[in-house]
Amino acid sequence: MQNKFFGELDRHLFHHGTHYELYNKMGAHLREIDGVSGVHFVLWAPNARAVCVVSDGNGWTPWRDVMEKVDDCIWELFVPGMCEGVKYKYLVVGADGAETEKSDPYAYRTELRPGCASVVANLDRYEWGDGEWRKARKGENFLEKPIAVYEVHLGSWKKDLSKWDEDQYFDYRRLAHEIAEYVNWMGYTHVELMGICEYPFDPSWGYQVTGYYAPTARYGTPDDFMYFVDYMHKNGIGVILDWVPAHFPKDRSGLAMFDGTPLYEYGDPLRAEYPEWGTKAFDLGKKEVSNFLMASAFFWVERYHIDALRVDAVAAMLYNSFGRGEWRPNVYGGNENLESFEFFRHLNSVLREKTDAFMIAEDSSILEGITKPVEKGGFGFGLKWNMGWMNDGIKYYNTDPIFRPYHHGLMTHTFEYAFNENYMLVLSHDEVVHGKGSMINKFIGNKADKLGSLKTCYTMMMGHPGKKLLFMGQDFAQEREWNFNTGLDWFLCDDEGHRDVLNCFRTLLHIYRERPVLHNDCGGPVTCEWINSGDYNRNIFTFIRRNPWDYNNALIFVCNFAPVERVDMGVGAPVDGVYKRIFSTYPDGTPLEITAKEELCDGRKYKLTFNLRPYESCIFEVPFHASAVKKKTTGATAAKKKTEGAGTAKKKSESAAAAAKKPAAATARKKTAAKK
Repeated sequence: MQNKFFGELDRHLFHHGTHYELYNKMGAHLREIDGVSGVHFVLWAPNARAVCVVSDGNGWTPWRDVMEKVDDCIWELFVPGMCEGVKYKYLVVGADGAETEKSDPYAYRTELRPGCASVVANLDRYEWGDGEWRKARKGENFLEKPIAVYEVHLGSWKKDLSKWDEDQYFDYRRLAHEIAEYVNWMGYTHVELMGICEYPFDPSWGYQVTGYYAPTARYGTPDDFMYFVDYMHKNGIGVILDWVPAHFPKDRSGLAMFDGTPLYEYGDPLRAEYPEWGTKAFDLGKKEVSNFLMASAFFWVERYHIDALRVDAVAAMLYNSFGRGEWRPNVYGGNENLESFEFFRHLNSVLREKTDAFMIAEDSSILEGITKPVEKGGFGFGLKWNMGWMNDGIKYYNTDPIFRPYHHGLMTHTFEYAFNENYMLVLSHDEVVHGKGSMINKFIGNKADKLGSLKTCYTMMMGHPGKKLLFMGQDFAQEREWNFNTGLDWFLCDDEGHRDVLNCFRTLLHIYRERPVLHNDCGGPVTCEWINSGDYNRNIFTFIRRNPWDYNNALIFVCNFAPVERVDMGVGAPVDGVYKRIFSTYPDGTPLEITAKEELCDGRKYKLTFNLRPYESCIFEVPFHASAVKKKTTGATAAKKKTEGAGTAKKKSESAAAAAKKPAAATARKKTAAKK
C-alpha cells in the first residue's frame, strides 16, 4: 500500500501501550494524497479474515472499498472523494467466517440512535477561545482550590417543550448558556456531565459506552460540544466528564467479539463479563486494549479541553471478584486485578505529567493509596469519591431523631479518615434513583422538618473536609426521584420552602469558595478540630475548620439534627473576643455577634452562649487575634505543637460526655468506608 498512514513508530507504540495520541491515527481521517482528497481508514482487527468499508458514499455496497492488511493486525484503506459527514461502518469477516457490520471504535462522531453508523468528522475546524482559562490552570494544585461540582444529566436537566419529538432535548449550545448562568449564580465551580461518550441505550444513562471518542449525538455535533466546553471555560467553569473504562455493552455493532474473537474483552469466561450489568469487561492485559482506553482519556483532555475525568466503577476494575459468584484468582491467589492496577498507575502518572487534567475515582474499594502518587506506591488519582461518608450519612438521615443518639458515630467516624485520601464528598445521581427517593425524602418528619434537616445536612457537608458534589435538583430539594426521561421540577423554586433551601445552599457555596479554611485540603487533619463530637443526646455536632498554624480566619460549625430548640446553648470557643455568626439555615438568620465568656465549656477556656432553633445550623467566624499569628515553620510539626492543647481539651470533652451517658452505638464503631 502506498502512503501507509499507520507507520512503524505507530505500531511500536501501540503494541507497547504507549501511543497516547492514537486517536490521530486510528479511525477515519480526512486526508489529501497526491492532490486527491479523501478519507483514510485504519482499524485494529488482528483475527479478521477480511474487512471492507460500507457507507452511504458507496451505497452501503459490500466489498467495493476493501481494506488491506498491512501487517499482522492493522487494516488500512484510503477512499478518494469521501468527505466529512459520510456515514460508514466496517464489514468484518471474523475468525469464525461470520460477517458483521461494526461501528468504528475510534469514530469521532456517530449518528443519532437507534442508528449506529459512524460519521466522518473534522475536529480541526473549531476555534477555541479558552486560552486564558487553560493558561491560568497550568501547573495548578487543585487541592488548594475550591471544587464544588454540579452533576448534570443533560437530557433531563430541562426539556424543550417547544419541540414535538419524544426527547425534547436542548442542544449543547443552548445548554451551555443556561447551565453556565445557573452554575455561576449558584456558586459551583465545575459541572460534571453524565453520559457524554456515545451510548445506544438511554436507561444506561451513558454508562454502557460504544463510542469512546464521540460525544453523543443526542445533543448535537462535535463542534457543538466543543462550544459547550469552551463557553464553560470562558465563564470560569471547569468541566468534568464521566468516563467508563470498566466495561462495554454486548451490542452486535460494538466492541464485543469485534473480529470474531474476544478482542477487547477477556477470553476467560470467569473474567469476560460483569453479570450484574450484563456487560463485557475490558481485557487490560492486552496492551492494545489498554492503549485504546488511555488514548481515549487523552483525547477528551487534548481535543475537548476537559479538565478532569471521573472514572466510573473503579472497584469493579480493581477486583476480579466484583459482582461475580465464581472468579479467577490472580497469579498470587488474590482477587486483585493486577492488570487494572498497572493500567491506572500508568494512565494517572502520564496524564498528570503531560497535561493539567486529573482523574477522579468513583471507588468503593478498601484499597489504600488511591490518591497517593504513583512514585510513592499509590494509584495516582487526583480525588476519590467518599462513598463511606455518603453511605453513613444517609443511614443517619434515615433514622428518626429519637434514635439518632444510637447512630451518632456514623457522623463522627467519617472525620477519622477524612485526610487518608484526597476525598470528594458526593451526593450523586446514584442516591436518588432505583427507589432510593430524593434527598429531601431521606429525612423523617413533616415537610418543614425535612427541609430543615436537608439544610443542616448541606451545612455539615460544606464544613466537612473534602471537595463537594451535588446532583442536579437536590439544591432546591427536588421531591420526586430522578427520572432520566423527564426534566427537573423547576417550578418548586417558586415555593417558599424550596426556594429557601436553594438560597441556603447558594450561600454555603459562596462561603466555601471564599474561605480557604474550607477548600484548601493541603493542611491535613489539624485543619479540622472537634469542639464536641460526643453531644449524641442532643443530635448536635460542633467543630472548627482552621488554618494549620492558628485560629485566625477559622470557622465554627454548629449543626443541630434534632427538632428541638436549645435555649442558652453553650459551645466551647478557642479564643476570646467577639464571634460573628455569618450563616444560619434559618432565612431570618441575620448577622449576630456574641462575645465569648471566660468560662470552661467543652474542655475549652471560653464559651459562646446563644439559642439554637430546631434543625438549625450556624457558622461562626472566629475573631482575629494578632497574638495568635505564628511563624509558619515546618507544616506538620508546627501544626502538631499548636494543637496539642486543643486536642487534649477535645479528649476531655468527649470523655466527659461519654461518662454522662453512653449508648452502645455512640462508641463510634470502627469500620472502613462502606462499599457502594
